[in-house]
Amino acid sequence: MQDDSSASYHRAMPELPEVETVRRGLSPHIVGHRLRGARVRHPRLRWPVPAGLDRLVKGQRITALERRGKYLILGLEHGGLLLHLGMSGSLRLVAAATPPEKHDHVDLLLDSGQALRLRDPRRFGAVLWSEAPAAHPLLASLGIEPLSRGFDGEALYRLSRGKTTAIKHLIMDAHLIVGVGNIYANEALFQACIRPTLRADQLSRPRCHRLAEAIKDTLRRAIKAGGSSLRDFVNGHGEPGYFQQSYFVYGRAGEPCRQCGTTIKSLRQANRASHYCPNCQKG
Repeated sequence: MQDDSSASYHRAMPELPEVETVRRGLSPHIVGHRLRGARVRHPRLRWPVPAGLDRLVKGQRITALERRGKYLILGLEHGGLLLHLGMSGSLRLVAAATPPEKHDHVDLLLDSGQALRLRDPRRFGAVLWSEAPAAHPLLASLGIEPLSRGFDGEALYRLSRGKTTAIKHLIMDAHLIVGVGNIYANEALFQACIRPTLRADQLSRPRCHRLAEAIKDTLRRAIKAGGSSLRDFVNGHGEPGYFQQSYFVYGRAGEPCRQCGTTIKSLRQANRASHYCPNCQKG
């Protein structure tokens, strides 16, 4: 049995684990290689692909592939690119001669004869040039990385003080904590035994520590599983993720809790589906 939250389940976009999976999969195959240029078929994405992208990247060596939140940063010898997968995009490594399909909008051509190909059916993704990509305005307002050493129970406790918003809203606020999307917020709150509607400033220090560890653990397990297969999400080699097979609450409204057997409930928070176990998440 599923409620109307199934629509939200299928609309979910690539989040931190999916983007990190792509980064880890692609990095060994592209860092150190030079770009022969870029082929732009459809420049109208969320923001226009920069004119002259081929000229900007041609001959440059890829020095790094990093992630900030849900953005990938392709570092070059001079400047670099910000890449975003949007709602349903993918970034794949293919033979440069592979014929493009309908939604294949941008190719970054490598000296290996391969290409990084951005596929984006809904065109909410992005390919942006910057002389200093790590300092790009889109990244300037992002909060702390949840997998960084700086994020722990004490950091979450400080962030939550004076916040009357629901705790689920707080941990999904990218200006405070970057990259904890809806799926992983649901799962982390279940693991920490905290109801998603609890006011953030009502969390005690020990519960903040428990939730911070649950967020880290949930994201790490998702990355290990290759992320979740959402719509047509695949990693850099065209392979799906499998974390959705181990969901405890997300997308499971009406089904028994895997821990206690109580029926999983759902509600709407800020137009997003929240799933929880009334027994395991009492407070």
